[in-house]
Amino acid sequence: MSVASRDRDSRDKNIRVMIVEDHPEYREVVEIALKKEPDIQLIGTYGAVEVALRSLQNRDERKMPDLVLLDLNLPGINGLDAIPMFIEAFPCSKIIILTQSDQEADVVRAISLGASGYLLKSATVSQIKTGIREVARGEATLDAKVAKYVMNILRETLPKQTVDKVLTPREMEILAMLADGLTKKEIAKDLGLSNSTVSTHVVHIFEKLKVQNAPAAIAKAFRIGLFRA
Repeated sequence: MSVASRDRDSRDKNIRVMIVEDHPEYREVVEIALKKEPDIQLIGTYGAVEVALRSLQNRDERKMPDLVLLDLNLPGINGLDAIPMFIEAFPCSKIIILTQSDQEADVVRAISLGASGYLLKSATVSQIKTGIREVARGEATLDAKVAKYVMNILRETLPKQTVDKVLTPREMEILAMLADGLTKKEIAKDLGLSNSTVSTHVVHIFEKLKVQNAPAAIAKAFRIGLFRA
């Protein structure tokens, strides 16, 4: 294989990331950090949703983002309203909210709209990079503060319903650990299970709850009464 072919194959395996953030200084910090990562390819940085969405028009699929780092407080279209727009424009893209807001309405709505992660801007660059890789692998990433905050909010505000148990005790245990912000690898270590066993349980949880990611599973578990105060 030629050097050019190897380079092309390497690029194809990279995580293609788009940043939508209107603060130039913060955007530059994240941009510089991501450019140093061999497995991450930065394909665009934008200060407004409208400009980012226009950039996706008529793009070759190989240049579409695998993941969008999306701020919430943006000029024009805000980040929350933009989530379904990005999903419609390119359904294969995943979205991580990267924001200062840990407010109830923002967190819960972002998750319900399909965001695969929610990180606060207090997160370190290392945590952001880890979150990108976790979401790219099909996992979810939640700021530890947000994960606990989400649980408390849902416990207090969502109605409890009497429902049949839809998850096994092991699945409930794993879902509760996901709600605490643990990754599948961390859960496997804590429970003495293999990574593949935990991954299989997580797949079954998502299938049974009819959701696409861990934040949505956590929210639905509270909503239907699987988790109780």
